[in-house]
Amino acid sequence: MSLSKPSERSPLLRQANDAQNVPAEGKPHDDGEWGVSNSLPSRHEQLSNARLALIMGSIWVGVVLIAVDSTIVATLLVPISSSFSSLKTLSWIGSAYLIGQSVTQPLSGRLTDIFGRRQGLLVCNFVFGLGTLLCGVAPSEWVLITGRTIAGLGGGATVTICMFVAGDLVPLRKRGVLQGIGNIIIGAGSGIGGLLGGWINELAGWRVAFLVQVPFVIVGAVMVFFTVKVPVKISERSALKRVDYLGSFTLTCALVLFLLGLNTGGNVLPWTHPLVLTALPLSIVFLSIFVYVEENRALEPIIPIRLLLNRTVASACLSYWFVFMAYFGLTYFMPVYLQLLGKSPTEAGLRFIPFSAGAAVGAFAAGLIMKATGNYYYLDKCSHALLVLSTALTVTMNANTPTVYPFIYLAVFGVGVGGILVTTLIALVSAVEQEHQAVVTSAGFAFRSTGSVIGLTIASATFQNLLRVKLHRSIGSVADAEGIIDKIREDFDEIGRLPAELRGLVQQDYMEAVQGVFIVVYHDAKRKDGIDAVSAFDILPRRKPQDSALWPLEAEVRECLDTRGQSMCSWLEDYKPVNIIRTENAEGYQSTENESEEMGVVGEFTITYNAYQNGMSESCNRTASTIAGAMLVPPSF
Repeated sequence: MSLSKPSERSPLLRQANDAQNVPAEGKPHDDGEWGVSNSLPSRHEQLSNARLALIMGSIWVGVVLIAVDSTIVATLLVPISSSFSSLKTLSWIGSAYLIGQSVTQPLSGRLTDIFGRRQGLLVCNFVFGLGTLLCGVAPSEWVLITGRTIAGLGGGATVTICMFVAGDLVPLRKRGVLQGIGNIIIGAGSGIGGLLGGWINELAGWRVAFLVQVPFVIVGAVMVFFTVKVPVKISERSALKRVDYLGSFTLTCALVLFLLGLNTGGNVLPWTHPLVLTALPLSIVFLSIFVYVEENRALEPIIPIRLLLNRTVASACLSYWFVFMAYFGLTYFMPVYLQLLGKSPTEAGLRFIPFSAGAAVGAFAAGLIMKATGNYYYLDKCSHALLVLSTALTVTMNANTPTVYPFIYLAVFGVGVGGILVTTLIALVSAVEQEHQAVVTSAGFAFRSTGSVIGLTIASATFQNLLRVKLHRSIGSVADAEGIIDKIREDFDEIGRLPAELRGLVQQDYMEAVQGVFIVVYHDAKRKDGIDAVSAFDILPRRKPQDSALWPLEAEVRECLDTRGQSMCSWLEDYKPVNIIRTENAEGYQSTENESEEMGVVGEFTITYNAYQNGMSESCNRTASTIAGAMLVPPSF
């Protein structure tokens, strides 16, 4: 019997390194130092549900606050910009946070591998709280933007570290369910955030919406300190030696310069401005240096470049890129559309509850389906279809669209996004060994962050350029047209102060500019089709020709396991057998030591098919008759 080549439709579970290659907690690394990468219970240790809930719950407090914060800002974007008479900097308020998180997310994987998850979470909570506090007391828009950048540094890494902890504690097959639960909690936070932000803004002003978050950040940090326990620490000097300083510096410079130039050009400054013309080429220079350092100099690279050449990893990262371009374009300009219809910030925030509920349902359902089937390919395609459908429907919205339609469209959009987040993450981490999962997760989040900034920047540029052209077309002939147009583009509330004969024209121009943004969002969502066409989360073959001698005996093992059901047998395709253990017990259920000689014995055996996935041993014992052959040793992959 020959085994079928694994493909994107193959079960997501796969073989990993042999058990000997998975360092247990408290075991020295090759360099002789005692590691802290397992800053949580050992991967071989079975956590109780209560203990797992306590650990993840304490981490989710911070993640929920970040989710609340994101929709608060999206809902209050127009009031905040108008309060500073700087509607043209609207994109910067959103992009500043994304620039901050794009810096720390790719670094967080390797750094928390070195220093520990708890230390990383505590630092991130402090930084996020500091940035949020600065936003609440900001005297100008640029101080607010600085605060959003600082908050992004902490908030972005908090989300990624939460994913790392889930990977440390839960086997891959069950991780989708855990992420689904997390997304339900995050979705609830996102849904509450928009409504809460609008209500607080009407009650006490937008500044209080930031300040009220700070005490909860402190509570979350205290919970992390007492629940996420770290065992033996390595010396600070030894930890610092393992940090890739040059790689961290060059990657940070490349990302900041690229996003700075992209977000400034055509919006705050013309594309021909020296700052833009300098920032973009320099970002390419620093990126080239980063690639060289990671490939040739770094002992522990921040992002091993060879991992990005894996088709599944590359496909997942690019999928993140385009999905988040669409996501941020829609979530930041849907409130603008709703406020054009006369909705208050609170009413605009209410429209995001269906989106959050849909995202939670989509993520949790995706996790359950993957746990049951072990496959994610068709699930990803269905989720993407919902994403494209919902963005296409938003293009049809105008001033006469029934009030209920945005609720429905955002709910469908949320289901699609929730499903894609789960399938993409599982595809990403299932493509690499356990030791690289935190690193590729960081890389994936870096693509999410840069995609978010690019998507929001393109959406903002589309909005501003269309608005400028349409305003000149409709009211360019009135007295002091340039002054009126500048005021309208700086302050949304200026529309209400216009004479009645101009107000209708300007509102129509705003509506057409927003519709232009929705068209861009639709094309962003649809671009994922191209990624799927090139590499639809392809799982590459992991067997070598010389392993073929082992396949007949594997077939015997699967035949013995057939009574456990077809689903059990199907996901064994990607596992490697570790040994066959002979039983001395008459019932054939108690295993003894490994056989080291040929087993030509006729009798009852227990076949133990150990599949090491993320350090967790999945064993299936079954009594079988007359299996002759040499001891099945781990093949070389």
